[in-house]
Parts: sequence; structure tokens; C-alpha cells
Amino acid sequence: MKTTRRQLLGLVAAAGAGVTFPATAQTAWPRSKPISIIVPFGAGGSLDGTTRVVAQQLATRLGQSVTVDNATGAGGTVGIGKGIAAAPDGYTFLMAGDAPLVPGGPGQSSYRFDVLRELMPVSLVNTAPMVLVAHPSVPANNFDELVAHIRRNPGRLNYASSGVGTLPHLAMEMVKRKAGLHIVHIPYRGGAQIANDVAGKQVELAMLITASALPSLRSGAFKALAVTGSSRLAALPQVPAISESAVFKGYNVVSWAGLYAPANTPADIVQRMSQELGDVLKMDAVRGRLAEQSIFTQGSTPAGFVQFIEQDRAQVKDILQVLSLKE
Repeated sequence: MKTTRRQLLGLVAAAGAGVTFPATAQTAWPRSKPISIIVPFGAGGSLDGTTRVVAQQLATRLGQSVTVDNATGAGGTVGIGKGIAAAPDGYTFLMAGDAPLVPGGPGQSSYRFDVLRELMPVSLVNTAPMVLVAHPSVPANNFDELVAHIRRNPGRLNYASSGVGTLPHLAMEMVKRKAGLHIVHIPYRGGAQIANDVAGKQVELAMLITASALPSLRSGAFKALAVTGSSRLAALPQVPAISESAVFKGYNVVSWAGLYAPANTPADIVQRMSQELGDVLKMDAVRGRLAEQSIFTQGSTPAGFVQFIEQDRAQVKDILQVLSLKE
């Protein structure tokens, strides 16, 4: 049975209000078996890396093994579907975020899921800006130069993202629409293979989560042209933000990730996991390690995460009105 939005908000509100639940539920979880966190992208990407850092600390706090299950395919929808179908017993969670979870758009088959109806939001985990990267042979050294080059060569360049309907895809499509650019999208299953292929010139450009791009940027395998946050990053101080371009004032599109439980997971388990995860995300060892990769830990109540999702949906609404996701 799928949870309605009213039921969802009632559950997260009850959990946030400190409602008392039966002691048997509190003491039984999570002692009976290991906990699995599904990641809908491949090993080696930024989401996988973040999840593994978090899982290690959760295992210590909960006194139970916490494993990572990479379930890839279809821009994240295979793993998301697996999370939705999992038993709501507190032993399977899903780490995912941003656009693959947003319903809407003109006739797309990729957007099959709505987390406010089919999953239980547990906590916002992190936000992370993206970086637009290019093979060194691309004759542009900043965002404005790239826009000019694409306009002179419409349809001749390709860009990669982590899949149709993911936020890196939508972020680049926002750029294309705003500037009137013609550039071809090549969807991948995750950031690690994209980095290899940009370095090898199988694809000229890519929109990547900064954490996935940093190793190759530091080695010189490809170059950074712009970041998608509202300001420059400490890790890439020489790289301008897209919003610095006169045409893109106010552009601020950051990736994010959050933890979800299957619909109908007991509210006391959702609340307990939210609290434990929040404490993990405050740990200096976790915050510092992820900040080195320009991943910024957050933490929230379940209700606060619901509100965040709704705000994020409003931001991508316009591009979803016009973008076909049947690629």
C-alpha cells in the first residue's frame, strides 16, 4: 500500500513531536539483522562515497552492520524502485536525491516515482555543487568562452550526465535553454565512468558533482569551466560560478542527497534513524572528510526534509514543463 501525503506528514510530525511508541519496537531495532542502504548509482561516485562514510559511522552508533547496495540503471530509477519495493521493517533504506525523484514533465517514462507518496523521507544528508568540466582540447577556459564556442559550433559537442532526469542533466538543460545552445546529451550510469570518458575524449563536456570531478581536475585529465553554486568553491577558487555570467544572474543549482525508508516503515524507526544520522553528520571526522570534496553535510528532521523536497521541486518545475525525458 502506498502512503498518501497526508499520512506521510502525520507520521513525520508524530515522530518529530516525540510521540512515545511501544518499547518492544524501540528495543528490537536494529538488533535482528544487518541494515542495507541502497545507492542507485555505481560504486566510486560521489553518492556512493558519501553513503559509505555515513554507513561506517552509523554501524558504530547502532551496533549493527550497515552495508551499501549499489543498484544501478535508468538514471537511478532501478535503485529507487528497489527501495520502494523493500520491506518496511527498518532494515532497508535508500540514499538518493534531487531530480530522479521528481514527478512531472511532458510524457517522460523515467519519472515513475514520487518520494512524498511512495517513500518515507528520513533526513536531508548533504548538498553539493556541481562543476562543468571539459576535455583539455575544448577551446574554452571559462564558461563565457564555452558558450561562445558552442554557439559557433551548434550540435557538434556532447555533454555527459549521470542519467536522464538527474540533476546534472537538468542543470545543463537549464543552461542550454537560457543561452539558446545546441549541445547533445549523453546519459551515463554514474560519475566515475563519465570522468574516465571525458579524460579520454569520448565525450567533450560533462556536468559532474564536484567530488567526482576533483581527482581528475587535480591530475589535469580535464579542466573545470564553471561551478553551479551561488559562489566559488574553496577547492576550486579559480573557477567562476555560472552565476557570475551576466546572462545567468541568480543561477544556483546544487545537488543534494537524502535518506529514505520504504513507505509504511514504523515512525519510531524513521525518527531514530533521523536522529542517529543527524549526529553522524555533525561529527568532525565526517564533516571534514566530505567538505574536502565540496560536499556539505546537512541533517534534518523528517518533516524538514519533506519541506526541502517541496522547495527543490519548485526550482526545477520550469525546465520539466518543456523537457522531454524519453532519451
